[in-house]
Amino acid sequence: MTDQALIDAATRRLNLALDALDAALDRRLESDRSGQVLSNQYETLGADRSRLASELDAQLARARRLEAANREIAGRLDAAMHEIRSVINTQQQ
Repeated sequence: MTDQALIDAATRRLNLALDALDAALDRRLESDRSGQVLSNQYETLGADRSRLASELDAQLARARRLEAANREIAGRLDAAMHEIRSVINTQQQ
């Protein structure tokens, strides 16, 4: 082979290697972008989880208060019905 042919062959190999390197760099950059997107989604999910846990705690506390109020009202209604029955029984006698 002549010197020019060797140089041309080396230039082609260099260009192929540079193209392969460029493609690998593009894949790496895309992978990094995907990783950043996943990281952002993970952070968002963490924030959502914290917010939802806080809301759940507040709703559980509200449910407990409502249950306590319900028990108190049920007790008062039972007492009132007992008094009404007593008055009715007294009136009927």
